[in-house]
Amino acid sequence: MTRIRAVACSNIALAKYWGKASVAENLPATPSLSLTLAGLRTITEVEIDPALGRDHAQLDGVELTGRPLERVVQLLDRLRARAGTSRFARVVSRNDFPTAAGLASSASGFAALALAGARALGLDLSLEALSDVARASSASAARSLFGGFAALPAGGRTAERVAPGDHFPLSMVVTLTAKGPKAIGSTQGMQHTATTSPYYAPWVSHSPALFDEVKRGVLERDFERLGTAMEQSALMMHASMLAASPAVIYLTPTTLAVMAAVRELRARGTPAFYTMDAGPHVKVLTLPEHAARVTACVEGVPGVERTIVTGAGPDAALTDEDPRSLP
Repeated sequence: MTRIRAVACSNIALAKYWGKASVAENLPATPSLSLTLAGLRTITEVEIDPALGRDHAQLDGVELTGRPLERVVQLLDRLRARAGTSRFARVVSRNDFPTAAGLASSASGFAALALAGARALGLDLSLEALSDVARASSASAARSLFGGFAALPAGGRTAERVAPGDHFPLSMVVTLTAKGPKAIGSTQGMQHTATTSPYYAPWVSHSPALFDEVKRGVLERDFERLGTAMEQSALMMHASMLAASPAVIYLTPTTLAVMAAVRELRARGTPAFYTMDAGPHVKVLTLPEHAARVTACVEGVPGVERTIVTGAGPDAALTDEDPRSLP
């Protein structure tokens, strides 16, 4: 038997991905640029066992069945095709942050699975090749293979590194505003938005300009430019969802209260900008020297469950850490 473990970090899109250019190939309709976060990790173990008659997978201590298991099997099938083998795997994966709650756990999960699965099957693939493998399961996972800042072009198959995290040191205050999984999965929400929202086409057409602004802000270390474009990207994405029929609503009263608190904090002179993915949680970007003040502000908002304060994370990598050791 061969057992390999890998760790990958979740990422937060600063310029948002929402919509598919190809559902069948899982290609994004909009360009996205993200920051990989050290404080949101997935550790995945892949064990190749000749005695197995099928793949088995466990996430956060729960055996996967149905569509979640199918997605794992499909990724492993892509790797098996490259390796020229039919051997099955036992997969054990755990997140150290809430799963399926709008914190991109699928991004870190499929990135870690791609790396661990490839090595367990005897493949030594580059991060770029692994990014393509992971992207077919979760477009955001393409970016989680890379630490720091990474981008996935519209229609792209592989993410690319934009800059290492230390190029522009930033802090992200991840503000958890609800418990449990979100009601509508991202893929379902995207497809519904694309087919029913009159704001979807404007969102897709305007997203490249926002992407360019975010990228310029990162490369030029211009926090005001980056934050302004990041907020607009998030708000335009959610506007397209809100205009769907029926509306796709991830934002909660606590989400809106945190957004208001961040705007008020910024008006008083603290550099801080918010973003939200397909979920109720608010991620607040700031400069490291202001992270404590931002954290205290958002923790004072009624309904906030807890915060995770983190910075740029590393590339996906092999590890000796056992996923079962995570809380």
